[in-house]
Amino acid sequence: MSLLALESMLKERMGLDAASIGRSSVERAVKERMAACGVHSFEAYSERAQHSLAEMQALIEAIVVPETWFFRDREAFAALAKVVGSDEWRLPASSSLRILSLPCSSGEEPYTIAMTLQGCGWQPARYHIDAVDISSRALALAAAAIYGSNSFRGTELAFRDIYFTRTVQGWRLNDNVREGVHFQQANILAQGFMPGEALYDIVFCRNLLIYFDRATQERVVTTLRRLLKPQGMLFVGSSETGLLITLGFVLEKIPQAYALRLPSATVAVMPRVPVRSKPVSPSVSRKAVLISRVRPPAIPLNRHEKNIEPASPSPTRDPPAEAMQLADQGRLREAADLCEAHVQKHGMSAQSCHLMGLLSKTAGREQDAIAYFRKALYLDTQHSEAMTHLALLLEKQGDGAGAQVLRNRLRRLGGAPAGDHGDAWR
Repeated sequence: MSLLALESMLKERMGLDAASIGRSSVERAVKERMAACGVHSFEAYSERAQHSLAEMQALIEAIVVPETWFFRDREAFAALAKVVGSDEWRLPASSSLRILSLPCSSGEEPYTIAMTLQGCGWQPARYHIDAVDISSRALALAAAAIYGSNSFRGTELAFRDIYFTRTVQGWRLNDNVREGVHFQQANILAQGFMPGEALYDIVFCRNLLIYFDRATQERVVTTLRRLLKPQGMLFVGSSETGLLITLGFVLEKIPQAYALRLPSATVAVMPRVPVRSKPVSPSVSRKAVLISRVRPPAIPLNRHEKNIEPASPSPTRDPPAEAMQLADQGRLREAADLCEAHVQKHGMSAQSCHLMGLLSKTAGREQDAIAYFRKALYLDTQHSEAMTHLALLLEKQGDGAGAQVLRNRLRRLGGAPAGDHGDAWR
């Protein structure tokens, strides 16, 4: 067996299209596990992984690297706050709002959902959030609910002072937020995954589909369609909306929220404030103001918290200037090698993914290029150059709807529509 055989096993087990993360990343994870097992050939390791569920899970853990933080793509949570805090739906007093977060990674997304709901006055008894992931390691981190500075990015961190407590280990999430979130390990591609229909009012499935080929994407969307209530709302990643539109979903007119519904959705009405046994406290009202706004105002630290350091910004992961210079000179293989070495040392960035996309496109590996451009947009939803090249490639492959979604986004960002730019290194 070769590395390709292991890629096939991973695709069968977790749906991963190796090109979506770069085959060098898969190879690196495999070699890491080979070293851990004391195995010296792909053939021997393939045999072990094929017959050991524990080793296959360990390989999956080595490949799945969480890249998430609280209130990532804040507009989606602003849209959620608007929906649950308005008269758009009606929820019977005897039932609770059911939400699915998949994949939930280390917990930042489902906990952000819970903070958003509580900021709008919802109590844990009135909602139920199922948080699902294939990674047992990520779920263990989520259950511990203690986070470092990498989980708090940007400058809008007022929520941290409300919902977290500073400890020696890091920022610990308060129990009242953890209460309404229920974690479980599961694989969306497994037979019998979450049996039942119309289980959830809202589903967050953001930036999962970009790791699958088209057949697996359609299979996953079929499952999401089954789980979503007829009037429910589906939140996806920015680069995934085109796919959902081609598969029959309708994009909501909420800027940069990337929320969709089924075409047959009938919108009912939800009370502005859920039924409570007591009035909303001033602290809850304050939370609602802070969380429901797209750009919540910063609040000063309490006098007892003067020594708390703000979250440090993430180190730059952009590719070295030399890699771009080599590419401009036509030395594409050298540029790719330099960029891959940089990614292995520093991790991926939107710029490195964009450069690798350009290099793949120039080399004629269009599927690899599409995967890299999607990853760039996953890391930076407003990366106009990646958006432009992805639109061109989607159009070339016959995905006109997906290309048009990207063109519309470019116009909103103030960039020229895709197709108005010359291809780099054509």
